[in-house]
Amino acid sequence: MGDCNHSTHERALYIEDGVSVVFHKVDSHDDTNSGDESGDDERTAARIHLQSNCHVSCDYDVGAEGARGSDNSLEGSEKKTLCPPAFCVRSRLASRDGSAHEDTEKPNRCPGLGLFYAFLSTVFFSTIALLVKTIEGVHAIEISAIRCFFQMLFTMPLLIYHKTGFLGPRDKRIYLVLRGFIGSNAMILLFYAVQQMPLADATVIMFSNPVFTSLLAWIFLKERCTIWDCVFTVFTITGVLLIARPPFLFGDHRRGIEGNYANHIKGTIAAFAGAIGAAFTFVVLRKMGKSVHYYLSVWYYAVIGFIECIITVSVLGEWKIPYCGRDRWLLMLIAVLGIAGQCFLTKALQIEKAGPVALMRTIDVVLAFIFQFIFLNRAPTMWSLGGALCVVASTSGVALQKWYSSSRKS
Repeated sequence: MGDCNHSTHERALYIEDGVSVVFHKVDSHDDTNSGDESGDDERTAARIHLQSNCHVSCDYDVGAEGARGSDNSLEGSEKKTLCPPAFCVRSRLASRDGSAHEDTEKPNRCPGLGLFYAFLSTVFFSTIALLVKTIEGVHAIEISAIRCFFQMLFTMPLLIYHKTGFLGPRDKRIYLVLRGFIGSNAMILLFYAVQQMPLADATVIMFSNPVFTSLLAWIFLKERCTIWDCVFTVFTITGVLLIARPPFLFGDHRRGIEGNYANHIKGTIAAFAGAIGAAFTFVVLRKMGKSVHYYLSVWYYAVIGFIECIITVSVLGEWKIPYCGRDRWLLMLIAVLGIAGQCFLTKALQIEKAGPVALMRTIDVVLAFIFQFIFLNRAPTMWSLGGALCVVASTSGVALQKWYSSSRKS
């Protein structure tokens, strides 16, 4: 029965934060073996270095006598073990910092804020259509030119502030030009349709653009097209026919048509072409993606639209200054509301999914009928209500289908 020599070894753990952790290790050596081996009575120094990847490297150095007596000494040998979770101070600090950083990056959003932005944009766009309808003696192209001019004035400081430039990426300029040309033409056609036919009818036909967007995305972007897209397209065309009421289908049943029937047909064709133009604009925007800043897209829309409108009005000789000061203020209000509506719609799409935003935009049709009845003193006909129901049902179906498919993917 021999006595046991107890040698205490200290291990010090130092980290950058100034925390020092000391480990005490007690080794027992038998007396019978103490005489045979030299250097066992020397204290072993263990140095533990904490690495950044939470590995512990332990270097055991035997005393001077043991190092000289044996080639198999532990001098210079290194043993690496995983840092135990209980002692990994750095990982704890990193996890706390990471969680705090995530909390700061994810602010508490107000539920329904994106839908509220979509509702505001809908109200603004409906108000613009009403103002265009109330202004008399000014051509639709001239109204578009004034709106594009003020839109340029408001967009230019934003481009300078965000340092996006005025031309955009070289490989995206062709898409920006297409977006500006097609989008401005769609705006002109909408304003012309509002002046030539009832406000609600023109709004309903223009609102059918989501259906055509799905078809054009299938043709040009190779997106998936289902049987439901074809059904919604048939519903949309049916609604447009109920509103237009062409003679080869309805004969002389033209009750409720505003003004001359020829102007009604012109307005219907303009609204339908504007809906297809808006659908082409959405396809171009999808093609560009998020690589182009939104204000740059609005800038091309305003510049190209302004140049196009000035040339067209000059050729037609339709340039007129409104006689009434009220109409001049309304023209400036149309420009301001157009910019505000686009900004709120963009914010809504950034916060909320496209499906709920598209469903919220159906309020545009409801507001058009309300504005027409209250401010223009014109009740809708049964044909207009039936066509509106068909168009709203088809566009809502497209929105719900996209929403469901995106939810399944996520």
